[in-house]
Amino acid sequence: MTTSAAPVTRTSGTRTTTTYGDVLRTAYVLRLLTGAVVGHLPVAMAPLAILIAVRAAGGTMQQAGLLAAAYGLTAALGQPLWGRMLDRRGHIQTLTLTAAVSTVAFAALAVMNPVVSPVAAAATTALAGLFTPPLEAALRVLWPTVIPRQEQQRAALALDACAQEVVFIAGPLLVLALDAAGGAALVLAATTLLGLAGTLLFATASPSRHHRPDSTSRADWIGPLRAPGPRILAAALLGAGVALGSLNVLALALAERLHTPSLSTLIPAALAVGSLTGGLLYGRRAWPGSSAAQLLGTATGLLIGLLPMLAIAGPIGAVTSALLPGVFLAPLLVACFASLEHLAPCGTLGEASAWLIACLGLGQAAGTALAGAAGDHGPLGPAAVAVTGAALAALVFASTRRRLTEHAHNPIRAAMANTSKGSDRECAHAR
Repeated sequence: MTTSAAPVTRTSGTRTTTTYGDVLRTAYVLRLLTGAVVGHLPVAMAPLAILIAVRAAGGTMQQAGLLAAAYGLTAALGQPLWGRMLDRRGHIQTLTLTAAVSTVAFAALAVMNPVVSPVAAAATTALAGLFTPPLEAALRVLWPTVIPRQEQQRAALALDACAQEVVFIAGPLLVLALDAAGGAALVLAATTLLGLAGTLLFATASPSRHHRPDSTSRADWIGPLRAPGPRILAAALLGAGVALGSLNVLALALAERLHTPSLSTLIPAALAVGSLTGGLLYGRRAWPGSSAAQLLGTATGLLIGLLPMLAIAGPIGAVTSALLPGVFLAPLLVACFASLEHLAPCGTLGEASAWLIACLGLGQAAGTALAGAAGDHGPLGPAAVAVTGAALAALVFASTRRRLTEHAHNPIRAAMANTSKGSDRECAHAR
C-alpha cells in the first residue's frame, strides 16, 4: 500500500497543535472524508424523505412515522454486522454488498406507492436501513494507516466528527430543496444516487482497496464487546444518544410552548454549530490528562451544558442554551473513538466502531421515545430525559475511570479479553 506523508505537528511551548490544512493535504484524506460524507447523506435524508413520500401518497402520519422509525432502527442494528464483515472480509466486499442492496432498495422505494403496498414498503424500507454502508466504521479503521501518527489521528477524528454534523445539517436541507423542485420521487432518487456515489468514491480509494483484514480472527457473537473497554464506551454513548434523541422533542416542545415554530429547527442547528466548534477546537491540540480523564471531562461538560435547558425562559435563551452542550458533543465522540484504538481487541476495530455508532443511534431512538412520552406536560419532561441521558454517560465514565486507564495501558490484556486474537506481531503492530 502506498505510504502517505504524515501531516506536520506544530509545537508552541508545552502545547502541541495540529493544523487541519496539513491533515487535509495528507494523501487520500480529502477523498475518504468526501466519500464518507456523501455516502452517509442518505442516513440524514432518508427519514425525512420517507415521511414526505408517504404523506404525498396520501398515507397517515402514523404510517409515515413507523416507516421512518423502521429505517432508523434497522440502520443502527445493521452496523455491528457490517463492522464485523469489515474486520473479516475487508472494505471492498463489505461496501460493495451493502451499497448494492441499499441502492436497489432506495430505487424501489422511489417507484413504489407505500399506501397501496404498505407491507412491501415496510420490508423495502427496513432493507434499505439494514444495508446502510458502514462508512463511518470503515473510515475509522483506515485512519491509523492513512495518518500513522497518533497525535494527528485526533485531528482526523475531529474532522470526521464535524463532517458528520455537516451531514445532518445538509441532508434535511437537500431534502427540502429537492422536494420543492421535483417532489418525493426526486428526493428518493437523489438519496439513492448520493449514497451509491459516495460509497463508490470511498471504496475505490487506494487505502480501501489495499486494506487487509485480520484473517486469523475468530469473533464470537458479541465480538469486541467481550472486552471491558468497548463495553464501557458503548454504554456511555447509549446515554449520550438518549440525550441527543431527547433534544429534537425538546425543540418541538419549546417551539409550541414559546409560540415560535422556528425553534424546532433553530435549536438542533445551534447544537450542530456548537458541536462543529467544539470538535474543531478539541482536535487542534493534544490535551493534558489521560484518555479516561478526557472521556469523563467531555461527558461531564455535556451534562453541565444541558442543565440550562431545564429553565429556559424565552426563544433567545432556548437557542443559546443549545450551543453549550454542542461544544462538548463532538469532543466526546472524538475521545471515544480515539480511545477505542487502544481498548478494542486486535482485529476488531471496525466492529467495535460500528457498535459505538449503533449504541449512539439506539440511544437516540430511545431518547426520542422517552422524551415523547414525557412531553405531554411541556418541555420540562424532554429536558429531564436529556439531562438523565447525559448523567448516565458521565456516571459510566466516572465509575470506570480506573478500569479504562488500566486497559488503555495494558494492550495485551485488552487484546486477550476477547476469544478472537490475532498474532502477537499483529497486536503489537496494531497498538
